[in-house]
Amino acid sequence: MKKLIILLVGIGAISIAQGQGTIKIDTAKSVIKWKGSNLFKFNQHYGTVNFSDGEISMNESGISGGMFVVDMNSIKNTDGKYNEMLVSHLKHQDFFAVEKFPEAKLEIHQIRYGDNGEMEMDALLMIKGISRLIKFNSTMEKGPNKAVLKSRFIIDRTRWGVSYESKGIVGSVKDDIISDAIEFEVIVVIQLRGC
Repeated sequence: MKKLIILLVGIGAISIAQGQGTIKIDTAKSVIKWKGSNLFKFNQHYGTVNFSDGEISMNESGISGGMFVVDMNSIKNTDGKYNEMLVSHLKHQDFFAVEKFPEAKLEIHQIRYGDNGEMEMDALLMIKGISRLIKFNSTMEKGPNKAVLKSRFIIDRTRWGVSYESKGIVGSVKDDIISDAIEFEVIVVIQLRGC
């Protein structure tokens, strides 16, 4: 209950500081961290990708939605292994076909507030022009001059047509099969005014 009160106070402070409507995110400080691996997790890769735009919608109750645009050309590999080669392959049509689809988008449609201070979100995630519904939990942390929205979720990449070396591909060499799961940690920073 204490966490819920703190969360609601924080959201209320954002509403007072920003007013109802939409708040632009700080794209320079917001980031998406990704992690992928082969099927048995013997070999993992991780990195980041950046937002090019984004905003959070507010109403009298707090956060009511959001829309975020991801710059797929900003994909980076930060684990130190095969950096340039790996990033080039991730941008290739085998994976995210970045030349044809330079943006991914996430649009939050529904938010449910839980007793544990978390927000359960329903959103449409668009990758390679394909939109699929995803569900995930988020938390809000408020500092002196900013608020940080944090989310974690896992997607099955094949739902968005990313099927290279998938476990569902017949004839794949067992050791080379890439897990269909991609893990994401999303950190969205909102700069507050008048706090």
